[in-house]
Amino acid sequence: MASMEQDLREILRTGLEAADPKEAVRRTLSVEGGRVKAGGEVFEPERVFVLSVGKAAVAMAGAAEELLGDGLAGGLVIAKDDGNDEGGLEHLEVFFASHPEPDERGVEAARRVEELLDSLGEGDLLLALVSGGASALLADVAPEIGLEDLKGLTQSLLRSGAAIEEINTVRKHVSTLKGGGLVRRAAPGTVAGLLLSDVVGDEPSSIASGLTAPDPTTLEDAKRVIREYGIEPPESVDARLDGTEETPKPGDEIFEGVLNLVIGGGRLSAVAATEKARELGYDPLLLSTYLTGDARDVALTYAAIVREALESGNPLMPPCAIVSGGEATVVVRGEGTGGPNQEFALALATYLDGIGGWGAFAVDTDGTDGPTDAAGGLVSGKTAEDIRASGIEPGGALAENDAYNALKAADALVVTGPTGTNVNDLRVALIRGEGE
Repeated sequence: MASMEQDLREILRTGLEAADPKEAVRRTLSVEGGRVKAGGEVFEPERVFVLSVGKAAVAMAGAAEELLGDGLAGGLVIAKDDGNDEGGLEHLEVFFASHPEPDERGVEAARRVEELLDSLGEGDLLLALVSGGASALLADVAPEIGLEDLKGLTQSLLRSGAAIEEINTVRKHVSTLKGGGLVRRAAPGTVAGLLLSDVVGDEPSSIASGLTAPDPTTLEDAKRVIREYGIEPPESVDARLDGTEETPKPGDEIFEGVLNLVIGGGRLSAVAATEKARELGYDPLLLSTYLTGDARDVALTYAAIVREALESGNPLMPPCAIVSGGEATVVVRGEGTGGPNQEFALALATYLDGIGGWGAFAVDTDGTDGPTDAAGGLVSGKTAEDIRASGIEPGGALAENDAYNALKAADALVVTGPTGTNVNDLRVALIRGEGE
């Protein structure tokens, strides 16, 4: 019988494969005789351009280039600078930029995107291939704010514990292309958005801050987020939120003829992980793909389920698997290093210290959890003991938000390298019972 760690790694591999961005584009997009079909919509454009932006940008653009061939007039790719190359793209210009904090390269990429949008005319089709991470990579900062103020605002938002939807509410109103601004700029060209979702609920207006979708949030909503999380924004941000026009809203005529199609997301990965667990002999429960909140609170919920299953066979009798997707957050209170999935793993190992018969992983599917080179963590009932053996107190590390170094000391980090996709967090706990 394989160990639980081996089973967990096999389940992880399956979950990541289900989020393959090239396959998502291939099963959605087709071209025949000058007609472009995306989902159930058919376009007959004079020219076709591609804008691919996000952590899966290179892979998605590669699939589109293969399908469109010589029918592709050109376009741009904006991807995360994580050591990957340009993927052999021949007709598209590639820019690399920083994530999660924007940089000068992202500003230049945004400028080039605006030039592309301005060049579109009647009869042109822009295929917008959007994946998670695009909000930071496309640094379309409002001119009166500037990059340094945007970086400061972004850092404060990321450290505040705000949900990604709340962060994106602010981003939309300090930017030029987010919140539907891309569609406004592309007119009179037609926009078809193929979206690889990294947000809970797969709402197009939330994916990558809604580049191609109408924005239901308002300037007042953005101000509320800033107030609620005690953020002190730069003066330029305050001025922008007080004096700018609203983003285009649902019902705006600029969205007539615009297609927004979600072609993949976290649910596919979670379902694939669930089925692989079943194949490996575990009775699986897909708990939710909407699980959000503070990583420590999510870990506390998992710890309660593991204890219950071990002691009473509820909600499932071991061997069983508890699977979830969604996006956890961290309120940064200490000076350590880590990310939400590492924090979940360390918290779970601490809550279930010394209890055997279980193992679990939590990963960010893009391969980068927080500002680290780890995707997340893989832990068991002896992980806390292993951390202490290295001279680190698990509870102290958790208090300092130093999950990375604690898990590293116990050889409990999950390091996948860049995966080329991003469909949010995936968490799996396997429960066999004591002595297993």
